[in-house]
Amino acid sequence: MEFTATRTLSCVVIDDEPLALDLLVGYCAQVPFLALKGQFHDALAALSFVQDHPVDLLFVDIHMPRLSGLQLVQLLPQPGPRVIFTTAYDQYAVRSYELSAADYLLKPIAFDRFLQAVNKVRTAAVPPAPAPDKLPEPVGPALLPPAAGAADAMFVKNEHRLQRVAFADILYIEGMKEYLMIYTADGSKILTLQSFRRVEEVLPPERFARIHKSFIVALGRIEHVERGKVQVAGRLLPVGDAYRDAFMGLIRTQNLL
Repeated sequence: MEFTATRTLSCVVIDDEPLALDLLVGYCAQVPFLALKGQFHDALAALSFVQDHPVDLLFVDIHMPRLSGLQLVQLLPQPGPRVIFTTAYDQYAVRSYELSAADYLLKPIAFDRFLQAVNKVRTAAVPPAPAPDKLPEPVGPALLPPAAGAADAMFVKNEHRLQRVAFADILYIEGMKEYLMIYTADGSKILTLQSFRRVEEVLPPERFARIHKSFIVALGRIEHVERGKVQVAGRLLPVGDAYRDAFMGLIRTQNLL
């Protein structure tokens, strides 16, 4: 769907718990740019409604009888609405990211966290307008200003919790079969069940680059580049043949060479 800066986001709330449903409905009523089009205790009824009445955003509880929130989202028409999952169980976080959810809210949901999630959807939906009577100047990714409300961190599943990892703290990320190991500036390591594809969608492309099938590096943390390798925090990391040209072009564009 197309969005404009002044248009509201139409939304639907789906949760089989009456108190949770009422809470989210109340939150929606407090946000001027949200227009609630329906509220459902039953996932099948909600799916039928959304198929006939397209909306911009769904708030979907994951743990529901008959049809789970994850199953519901996989049945949505494409291109479908943005989805914010709501649940009391953090073990579904990785699966929700694989479904390209806009956000993942753990119950009990505070209003400020709810507002952060819907603002993320609205920011992504409304591109900044170009300056009047002036063509944009070609600039490299490193020179682009951050988008309004741009995230400065990501949440990853670590053991039984969602852990916040600031982008500024990341040195590099290493793939380890089904897991990723995130190396940070303070020397800590965070092991998470996550895919490179999902992480690449979340990381700011002007600050990070995939250099190998097993490595993503923070461009600002590169100490030097030599003979198909880069050094980060004293460790030499390989630059894969499939990534070399794009990586070298990126750092040249950013005036890093």
